[in-house]
Amino acid sequence: MDSTPSADSEPGAPGQESQVLSVLVALPAHSPLSATPLHYTHTGRLPPGTLVRVPLGARAVLGVVWDDVPLPQQEGLQLRPLLEAFTALPPLDASWRRLVTFTAHYYQRSMGEVALSALPPQLRDLDGTQLARRLRKLAADKGLEARTASAPLPLTPQQQQALDTLLAPADGGTAPRPCLLFGSTGSGKTEVYLQAVARTLEQAPGAQVLVMVPEINLTPQLEQRFADRFPDQRIASMHSGLTPAQRLQGWLAAHTGQARIVLGTRMAVLASLPGLRLIVVDEEHDPSYKQQEGARYSARDLAIYRAHHAQARILLGSATPSLESWHQSRPAGDGDAGGRYLRLAMPARIGAAPLPRVRLVDMNHQHRRCVFSPQLLEAMAERAARGEQSMVLLNRRGYAPVLHCADCGWKSECPHCSAYRVFHKIDRTLRCHHCGFTERVPRACPSCGNLDVQTLGQGTEQLEEALAHELRTLTRPDGQPLVIARIDADTTRHAGSLEQQLARVHSGDVDVLVGTQMIAKGHDFRRITLVAALNPDTALFSSDFRAPERLFSLLLQAGGRAGRDAAIGSTSELWVQTRFPTHALFAALQRHDYPAFAAQQLEERAAAGMPPFSYQALVRAESREQQAAQDFLNAASSAAADVPEAAEVFCYPAIPMTPQRVADRERAQMLLESSNRTALQRFLPQLAQQLHAQRNRTILRWAIDVDPLGI
Repeated sequence: MDSTPSADSEPGAPGQESQVLSVLVALPAHSPLSATPLHYTHTGRLPPGTLVRVPLGARAVLGVVWDDVPLPQQEGLQLRPLLEAFTALPPLDASWRRLVTFTAHYYQRSMGEVALSALPPQLRDLDGTQLARRLRKLAADKGLEARTASAPLPLTPQQQQALDTLLAPADGGTAPRPCLLFGSTGSGKTEVYLQAVARTLEQAPGAQVLVMVPEINLTPQLEQRFADRFPDQRIASMHSGLTPAQRLQGWLAAHTGQARIVLGTRMAVLASLPGLRLIVVDEEHDPSYKQQEGARYSARDLAIYRAHHAQARILLGSATPSLESWHQSRPAGDGDAGGRYLRLAMPARIGAAPLPRVRLVDMNHQHRRCVFSPQLLEAMAERAARGEQSMVLLNRRGYAPVLHCADCGWKSECPHCSAYRVFHKIDRTLRCHHCGFTERVPRACPSCGNLDVQTLGQGTEQLEEALAHELRTLTRPDGQPLVIARIDADTTRHAGSLEQQLARVHSGDVDVLVGTQMIAKGHDFRRITLVAALNPDTALFSSDFRAPERLFSLLLQAGGRAGRDAAIGSTSELWVQTRFPTHALFAALQRHDYPAFAAQQLEERAAAGMPPFSYQALVRAESREQQAAQDFLNAASSAAADVPEAAEVFCYPAIPMTPQRVADRERAQMLLESSNRTALQRFLPQLAQQLHAQRNRTILRWAIDVDPLGI
């Protein structure tokens, strides 16, 4: 520890008194030094939030000066001095430091790990001179274009009411209540966001706004709309698709207040925004807001916490809100005080365009190997003849999920995972989507030598090929053959490819679009009038209690891509091919009745004591042997059973994860559940201590996931 005796310790400069500073550095949660900041000396006082470079062992690492933490009582203690202080950069403010502290404590990670992960990686490689040069360049380059701003669109009465309610003054100087904007697809939520941002920036000269979207593929169109509306404002983007230099530039612009509008994915919630006055979380229900590595935080939940303590307004927008947000926005009545959120409703589409008609196709009446029903193909042909677009959704990329041999039963299993490798026909490979292991497709069955190796199931590649065959005789109104395109993770790997493909769809160059869920939400496709969802049945009977909620959201969001132009919206349809057409979920979908679906789901969860009526955490462990991972979790649970907080927390026995083995690592998990969030939060640090104590060489890694989305 850098608060221990060291031969490298140096005295301060003559005539200046050395100050002891608390400094956060990036240390993993299982490190014995991670619990509190480390201590260093410096000739002079540095305010909390100052970025510094400090020695850590033989390395020089980036750190953040933190609020004072008492020195440990240790005889002969000597402290090492700071190497460098980045005084040209304004300190990170108290609001940001409070956010980091809360995130670390709530999600059971070290504060240094959270704080440093929130900073752009390139900061670690710059010295003070280089950073000062970047700041001067940023101040000189405003990054603005001299062009006319696009005019705000006239608001409908329901849009105006939602906007006025959001921006209404808070009572008695208290923090504004979080607002849930429940608006149907195509109801104009984005225009409400834009005008809320405009009003917020007008009201306060130094105000900043954070607008969050769940996925990178939604940022291009959002950036364009904000750039068109606010050409006189610097807009900073924050997401993992940027280069290190771009991430640094955006972060510096936000931190110094030069960027008043910040757009980003979940990582943006931890950005330094000293003038924050408004947060918008678009598609707030999306599971992509939950980080799945490191500090497994929920960006949506942190945004609500951050807005509350910054006295900022927050707007959560979705056509299919998460059940947690829906429950928290329930109105008061019948002895119920209601939720903490304020619900704003926008049920009607812009231009009085109707919601798409939902048509269910009973696949029990089709041939067993049928991919597209004849009725669906006929409907797509009608759209093509009118010059309209269709979209086909299948949430599975590749050509086929499995290759198999009918003679001996061989399947394309991954040798490193308990999962199958997916067949990708374009490059003739078998690829594991869990560990990345890839091989060429064998010429014959590796087990028996049979040359007739067949596919099982369909992926987006196969759908694209099948549609090209089925629609080969059709033409556009101008006589040109139909164009079928595919958008998934495989076709958008290269920089700029997603933007190019989306531009083709928007321009009308594509007649039928095939893709995964990345095309099902947030996009404003004006010419699509038919959306088809294939093979949604697996989610109906999943062991994950959240699966029906995700399926309903996906289908309703996908259907919302159809008929967004009122001129052609009357013929818009959502086709769902299913073997269970009488399922209650599809009945609610046909009515576009999210409130009824949510009420039914909440009733079931209340009866079962599941979130949002209880609180959960998952403890995961990885080992070379499955039994060792389970024994490790069960032993830690048993050791922690004697602490007082354990009385209100139920610990389920450890079980294998799904998939059980990934990259030659056996994975196990243990579910913790409590009706009292405070009790669970008090129990988790006690359990973490036992996990530290029980860990041995057989355990490769363990982690705590608070408020997990997948069980």
